[in-house]
Amino acid sequence: QVQLVESGGGLVQAGGSLRLSCAASGRTFSTYTMGWFRQVPGKEREFVATINWSGSRTNHADSVKGRFTISRDNAKNTVYLQMNALKPEDTAVYYCAARPGVSSMYVYEYNYWGQGTQVTVSS
Repeated sequence: QVQLVESGGGLVQAGGSLRLSCAASGRTFSTYTMGWFRQVPGKEREFVATINWSGSRTNHADSVKGRFTISRDNAKNTVYLQMNALKPEDTAVYYCAARPGVSSMYVYEYNYWGQGTQVTVSS
């Protein structure tokens, strides 16, 4: 069982930066693939980024590539999402997720989810 708690969301102006954190419980964190997803009301949850268990492989959605960076610190049981050059269209609730096995960009393949953190980008 893995419990995930996101933090770091907030209100920022367009062009600004935020860093989201996701703290995980459990001794097996270092064996899990981690992902970030986001969702706006009325739309499906969408993939943002994923990182494999060691941090050696990452994948980012085209919409955030070059602006967002996923990373992890297994000693701290934490995964991060550094978000730069934020745009109003990045406004959403951001969710952290975990799954055993290889990296995935599909919502249904993740077993564990955090409660989400709101990111609002003003124009």
